Amino acid sequence: MRTSDLSITDEKWRAIIENDKSYDGVFLYAVKTTKIFCRPSCKSRPPKRENIRLFISAEQALAEHFRPCKRCKPTGQRLPDHDWIAGVTEYVDSNYMKDLTLHVLAEISHGSPYHLHRTFKRIMHVTPMEYIQRTRLEQAKKLLICSQQSVAEVGENVGLSNTPYFITLFKKNIGYTPLQYRQLESIATQKGDTQHGISNE
Repeated sequence: MRTSDLSITDEKWRAIIENDKSYDGVFLYAVKTTKIFCRPSCKSRPPKRENIRLFISAEQALAEHFRPCKRCKPTGQRLPDHDWIAGVTEYVDSNYMKDLTLHVLAEISHGSPYHLHRTFKRIMHVTPMEYIQRTRLEQAKKLLICSQQSVAEVGENVGLSNTPYFITLFKKNIGYTPLQYRQLESIATQKGDTQHGISNE
């Protein structure tokens, strides 16, 4: 156990799931999967017990690279928007294969869907759903080149399990169907030519 960690007793766990304000100032809890830390009284959806770590102070949580919650402000200060959105993009980059929606991202980032959408677009110049789509397509391109997975399997593994939709979306954004893209990349690799206009956007 790290020296900064507190043990997760039943008492502390109950304080978290019951949003008990009397424990604010006693400890903070961080969620490993979202890299966000909160006050015990935070109204966000309770995490799984095995995914939390406890800290005595915000400084300790920050030192372990956790970000303060946008909702309960455990540092007493507002989290800068760029840091908040960076946390969201990191989550998407690691979880693009899951069923991600604006509401899911708002929940894990402890903000409202409307505010997340508006702030994300201002900083990233795309909407959260456009960013998810772009990330999935980039990962699909990698799988088409580097694996022997079928088009349906590639779509499934990047969070686009509806194969016809995946093919249509891929062609609309990349200019080729997934199969055409794989074939052209294979030919280009054999020729030692990766500058034919589809390897790099």
